[in-house]
Amino acid sequence: MTLSVGFLGYRFIGTAHANALARLGMFFPDAPTVERDVLVGRDEAALSDAVDRLGFDRYATDWREVVEDVDVFYNLGPNNVHAEPSIAALEAGTHVFCEKPLAHTVADAERMADAAAASDATAGVAFNYRFVPAIRYAKRLVDDGALGEIRHVRAKYLQDWLVDPTAPWSWRNSEEIAGSGALGDLGAHSLDLAQFLLDDPVARVSGHLKTFVDERPVPDEAGEALDAEGEESTETRPVTVDDAYTAQVEFDSGAMGLFEASRYATGRKNANVIEINGSAGSIRFDLERLNELEVHTDDSRGFETVMVTDPDDPYVDRWWPPGHVLGWEHTLVHENYEFLSVVASGEAHAPDFQAGLHVQHILDAVERSNDRGEWVNVREASKL
Repeated sequence: MTLSVGFLGYRFIGTAHANALARLGMFFPDAPTVERDVLVGRDEAALSDAVDRLGFDRYATDWREVVEDVDVFYNLGPNNVHAEPSIAALEAGTHVFCEKPLAHTVADAERMADAAAASDATAGVAFNYRFVPAIRYAKRLVDDGALGEIRHVRAKYLQDWLVDPTAPWSWRNSEEIAGSGALGDLGAHSLDLAQFLLDDPVARVSGHLKTFVDERPVPDEAGEALDAEGEESTETRPVTVDDAYTAQVEFDSGAMGLFEASRYATGRKNANVIEINGSAGSIRFDLERLNELEVHTDDSRGFETVMVTDPDDPYVDRWWPPGHVLGWEHTLVHENYEFLSVVASGEAHAPDFQAGLHVQHILDAVERSNDRGEWVNVREASKL
C-alpha cells in the first residue's frame, strides 16, 4: 500500500517527521510505502526551499486545498492551528497525525476528539517518547508486575533555552497561540508518559505556575532580537504563558506523583526524566541517556543501569548491532511506523485524540488549581 501524505509545517518538527518518513523504507520494510506529496505553509519562498530539502513533490499555501487530496494529513503547526485543519481532514475521511498538545484550549481539543470519534479515519497524537526502546522495556516491567504495587511517580522535563531574558519572543510565549508554556510544551509529555507506563489516569492535581520574564524583544525576520545596527531590539511583546510549573497529582489507583517542567533550568538541555517506585522495585529513565534504563528490583542492592540495545529489545532489531546506540530522531521513526502501519491495516492507534484530550484536561486542571490555590479534580475540571 502507498500512502500520500501532506505536512502542515516544515521547520523543526516538520523536518524531524520528514526525516522519519525517509528512513521508514530503509529500516522498516514492512511499513507502508509513503509518498511525500505536499508541504503547506504561509511563506512561499521558504516553502519552495523546504519542498526540495524535505523531499516533497509540491507545496501549497492553504491547507484547505490539500486535506482531501492526501491519505494522511500531518498537522505540525502551532497549537492554535491544530483544530480547524485536523477537523476538516477527519470530516473528509483523511487520516490525521497531530503534534502535541492536542490543542491550545480544552474547547478545541474536545472538538477534535469529537471529530475523530465521528470519522472512520485514524487520528493520532504525537507523544513520541512512548516509542523510546527503553520506555517500552520499562512498560513491560511495569505490566509484568516487576515493580509490585506502584506507590510514587516523579517526572520532570527541564530545559534552559529561555534563561537569557533577551532571547527573542516566539509563538511559544503566547497564550493565544500556544495555550500554555512549559506546562503544555513539556509537561504534556511527562503526563502522557506516566499514564502510559502505569495504565493509570491522573485523577486530581494541585498546580503552581510561574512566569519569570514578563516581556521579550520582538525578533526580526531571521529570528534575531537585534536591530540593523546590532543593538538589542527596543520593541517587546508580553510573555503570557508560564515559564515553569510544578504539580502534585494523585492517580486513580492512589499512587502519588510529582511533576515539574521549566525552560529556566540552567545547564539542562533536554532532561526528560521519569522515576517510578513500587513495592517491589523501581525504574528511572532520562532522555539525555535514552539508551539506558536504571532498574532496581528486590534482589538488587540498588539501581543497575541496563543498556536497552539488544536485538530482543523493542524496535532495536531494526537498527544496529548491540551497543550501537539510538538517538532522539529514532523515536519519531518508531512513532511514524506505528501510526502509518495502523492506518494501512485499519486498526486503532494509541495514543489517539481521546488520549490527547485527557492530557489537555489535566493541563487545564493544573491551571485552574494555580488560579484557585486548591486541588482540582480532573474529571470535574473537564466539565467546566
